[in-house]
Amino acid sequence: RDSRHAKEQFLSIPMVGSGYVGLVSGACFADFGHEVVCIDKDPTKIDRLNAGIMPIYEPGLAELVASNVKAGRLSFTTDLSEGIDGAGAIFIAVGTPSRRGDGHADLSFVYAVAQEIGENLKQPAVIVTKSTVPVGTGDEVERILRDSGLKTQFAVASNPEFLREGAAITDFKRPDRIVVGTEDDWARSVMNEVYRPLFLNKAPILFTSRRSSELIKYAANAFLAVKITFINEMADLCEKVGADVQDVSRGIGMDGRIGSKFLHAGPGYGGSCFPKDTLALLKTAEDYDAPTRIVEAVVKVNDARKRAMGRKVIDALGGMEAARGKKAALLGLTFK
Repeated sequence: RDSRHAKEQFLSIPMVGSGYVGLVSGACFADFGHEVVCIDKDPTKIDRLNAGIMPIYEPGLAELVASNVKAGRLSFTTDLSEGIDGAGAIFIAVGTPSRRGDGHADLSFVYAVAQEIGENLKQPAVIVTKSTVPVGTGDEVERILRDSGLKTQFAVASNPEFLREGAAITDFKRPDRIVVGTEDDWARSVMNEVYRPLFLNKAPILFTSRRSSELIKYAANAFLAVKITFINEMADLCEKVGADVQDVSRGIGMDGRIGSKFLHAGPGYGGSCFPKDTLALLKTAEDYDAPTRIVEAVVKVNDARKRAMGRKVIDALGGMEAARGKKAALLGLTFK
């Protein structure tokens, strides 16, 4: 390792889950100098990763993975017991999709990993939840670990991700902030070592309670969804009154209190995070009898926005009868 890393302490970091968050995070941690093993139950995915084939497309990811595999800092396995052996910090980065029926986040994958870690961990380690999870998930992960019969020292921390698709590597290496939720001094010191290389870039690290950290992720995504939905409603008003929504967006975005990001009118928010995260936040608010009326309205307006875009397409084709039976071509195969 080069002289830039000479005085730094490097850790063995397993990343459980090799999807979007796990693979990007694991590759970046390896690039910092840590020894990272990405763990996944899907043998086909692991075989492809070992062959240098990425399961997702993210600019620069294939090259980052290849260089760190070549340097011996990044590897892939399906064996969790082997992967967590000797680790100082174990990251959980599995999916938390919306649960059918009620919109709550499905935490079954997170809890299954916690159970398996508890049954196999032999040395002291900090278990870090990087998956997007509702408030209180860390408490349940801690309970599962204790009930599994785990004898060694451990702590549970929350470390949400804030990665944008298409800019994930830059976001990880030059973050607006790093949020870590833990009340344990030992866990704080371990997480400081995990992220020490980023201190060179003066990345701010915010230590909070675990529950605050869990809520920060949902609150951030909900607020961005509010901005998107607000400018979409202004776009509808602009169409009625003869104004230009792009001028309106620029005019309000130049206000430093508002900012220009996420003020682009369009067909509504979508993707892998905002829909499920806004619903999960609503469910949490309902469970704790603290209604989030603004977010409720945002979800309803966004759903209506998608239907309105369908009507616009039909109108552009000359109405329902003219549109019936027509083929639609979609240019671009991203999640949008």
